[in-house]
Amino acid sequence: MLDTLKRINSTSAFNRWGGFEVTHAASGEVELSMAFRESDMAQYAGFLHAGLIGALLDTACGFAAGTVAGNVLASHFSVNCLAPAVGEVFIARATVIKAGKKQVFARAELFAQNGDQLKLVATGDAILVPTEDR
Repeated sequence: MLDTLKRINSTSAFNRWGGFEVTHAASGEVELSMAFRESDMAQYAGFLHAGLIGALLDTACGFAAGTVAGNVLASHFSVNCLAPAVGEVFIARATVIKAGKKQVFARAELFAQNGDQLKLVATGDAILVPTEDR
């Protein structure tokens, strides 16, 4: 499962640009990491841009849903920014809350890592729908 998600992740130009790495995958759960680059990932005050916060949470939810439902697309997605996203590395952890035939509900948390310290900076919820293989 981990190798499959790593391969899928490598096909996304955006994920490659962002340096998203799939570090854990099991049925209904995924962990991603991304090293912060201030030069092109920061917003005006130097924090991780909310667009990347959303992208990490969305990708983690999608990959977690994919472990139980195959190919999926998000039909609804929400983000809660809880604290300024300041970190050397960002870690997104997602789990499937409920998987049905037509919808998969997933939730993710985004942590900022500085040294050995992890701080929760954002959460996200997604409803994903299974799709046909292309």
